[in-house]
Amino acid sequence: MSDFLISTNPLNNEEVGRVPIASQQDVLAVVDQAKRAQTVWAQHPLQQRVEMLTKAYQQLEPLHPELTRLISLEMGKDQRRAHYEAGGAMANAPYMARETAEAFEPKQIAVSSQIQYQPLGVVGLISPWNYPLAMANNLLIPALIAGNSVVLKPSENTPLVADVFVKALQQQLPEGVLQIIHGEGDVGRMLVQADINMIAFTGSVAAGRDIMANAAGGLKRLVMELGGNDPMIVMAGADLHAAARFAVASSFENAGQMCTSTERIYVDHRVADHFRELVVQIAGQYRVGGWNEPGVNIGPLVNAKQHQNVLAQLQDAKNKGAEFLLGDADYPLPFIQPTVVDGMTPDMQLEQLETFGPVVAMSTVDSMDEAIRRANDSVYGLGAVVFGGSGAAEVADQLQAGMVSVNGGVGGPGDSPWVGAKHSGFGYHGSAEGHRQFTQIRVMNY
Repeated sequence: MSDFLISTNPLNNEEVGRVPIASQQDVLAVVDQAKRAQTVWAQHPLQQRVEMLTKAYQQLEPLHPELTRLISLEMGKDQRRAHYEAGGAMANAPYMARETAEAFEPKQIAVSSQIQYQPLGVVGLISPWNYPLAMANNLLIPALIAGNSVVLKPSENTPLVADVFVKALQQQLPEGVLQIIHGEGDVGRMLVQADINMIAFTGSVAAGRDIMANAAGGLKRLVMELGGNDPMIVMAGADLHAAARFAVASSFENAGQMCTSTERIYVDHRVADHFRELVVQIAGQYRVGGWNEPGVNIGPLVNAKQHQNVLAQLQDAKNKGAEFLLGDADYPLPFIQPTVVDGMTPDMQLEQLETFGPVVAMSTVDSMDEAIRRANDSVYGLGAVVFGGSGAAEVADQLQAGMVSVNGGVGGPGDSPWVGAKHSGFGYHGSAEGHRQFTQIRVMNY
């Protein structure tokens, strides 16, 4: 390894730290070590792997403050949310390890026949920057408990938090079972093209297509969450105060940099005026600033490129006649102020694309048929929500998404899959069925 990947603080563009960038030779050597380690790791009984991984996660407990700090410094997340993400990864690991192991227990289908869940081999895990611990964690645990070895390529925007995370776990895991490589998209592509058996990825549709193309030659298994453009429908019978609170909170969470952020809101014309007033009132209470400033609930966007992407969508909306009820279409780096846009139309980028910024985008509709049609008129299908009274469930049932909710956020309780429809997902994770995608199913007849 020679060149270095420099991680910068989006708040002031100062260097946070640096890690070595993996070369082609480095990637091949890491994968070769992972292959050798996997054969030994898979020989450990399932419950022993659970115990070893649970013990490894205990190494993270004294690192909670450092992981929190790095999440905030590398991607701008406010300290409260960063603390919760780091703590959640640690707290959830023992439960998730046990839950995953239960999914991998052999299933007896006849007196002399079983369905068994065998490891695939080496899993390449490519994780995103917006939840650098949580998203890596959700894929890492089932991959390792299944008996696979893992090579993690974290986002180039958040390499340091991933480096601390992996090196802590490595202290308790057998050598080579979990490794990390750093770099930008070209390093991820090297990993996908290497002699591995599966790629688990969270990121953009464009990157997902590239991964599929490069994985095709080896017929490698894929589990990919590819973002969303989540719609929200507000019916005439909705609790408008609850709907407005959800709309703003969902649109602004993590500075809008969340795959299940509410991106498009379709409001029944009979309640549109009141709903708009409530949204503006609530949105106006949000404050932007640095991760360590008191009272801040919207941090900087992760980098200048993402900042410009949001501005381009806002300017496109302004040029096409949208009304800005709060904010404007031009903000200096590194923040996007709380923004509320009304009059969104199907030809606007705000309706067509994933925004990934703190923007509430609304449109008034004359009927639920129009709302459903526009909600479904997207290549994305991760989440969708409906706020309403009578008839809300019937509207929700017509939405084309992997996760749909009435009067609340997406994502089911307990052991529910995290799943997207259409271009938002290829395979899925979470739940027993999701965990099993990290395995090779084998029918054994005795």
